[in-house]
Amino acid sequence: MGVSSLQPTFSSDSNSRGNPQSERPSPRVRRSSGGTDAGSFSAHAPEFETPQRHAELFYLQKQIQSQTPMVVVLEDGERIEGCIEWYDRNSLKVRGRSKTLIYKSAIKYMYKLGDVG
Repeated sequence: MGVSSLQPTFSSDSNSRGNPQSERPSPRVRRSSGGTDAGSFSAHAPEFETPQRHAELFYLQKQIQSQTPMVVVLEDGERIEGCIEWYDRNSLKVRGRSKTLIYKSAIKYMYKLGDVG
């Protein structure tokens, strides 16, 4: 749906015969007239702040401030140990043996290093 609404326009300049640039597509994109498609993406995703999201942010911020050693278990079973340095909506940065950027969607669960997982 969203992909078919964006079609490149080609410039056909009859004055530039034999010019290789006349065969290149122009950088302009023609958009279909109409409302927003369900498959289209905006530059900024809507921010839905739920109580669960607030609890997640509070927990992560607390672990960052106290530099708590954590174990992050990924969906494939891999375990990454280290302290959380940074996070955003989609990822965590963990400092352990090396610095690792982890997508939140790849995390199965996480716990403090001293706890039994």
